Amino acid sequence: MAQAKQGDTVKVHYTGKLEDGRVFDTSSGREPLSFTIGEGTVIEGFESGIVGMGVGDKKTLNISPDSAYGNRNDELIAVVEKENIPEDIDVSVGQQLQVRQPDGQTINVSVTDVSEENVTLDANHPLAGRDLVFDVEIVEIA
Repeated sequence: MAQAKQGDTVKVHYTGKLEDGRVFDTSSGREPLSFTIGEGTVIEGFESGIVGMGVGDKKTLNISPDSAYGNRNDELIAVVEKENIPEDIDVSVGQQLQVRQPDGQTINVSVTDVSEENVTLDANHPLAGRDLVFDVEIVEIA
């Protein structure tokens, strides 16, 4: 039986959970996730966990932050004055925004606090600093 290796394109059904069991993403009810091993299109721990698996194999991957979205970085948190937020945006905690940087690139941020005068924006990935658990099943190897 063929085993998944570098350069193979695989199709995988998965359920991603936090350590407490809360599901944050799943392919259930959708097409399986398709990616090529070695291209870096999925997190490192997910990709390396698939290597060696065959079609029909099921596995649970426990992935630490350093092999997922990294640790939280306090330098990616900024407090900005509310007056610097466009007037047509009514900010609230949990809201996702895009911010244009001085070099013209946009980054995604989450609003984590709103006061009378300031808004706290966090550019860390929402899963940064979290241990992740993925239940995976290989559907196809090409």
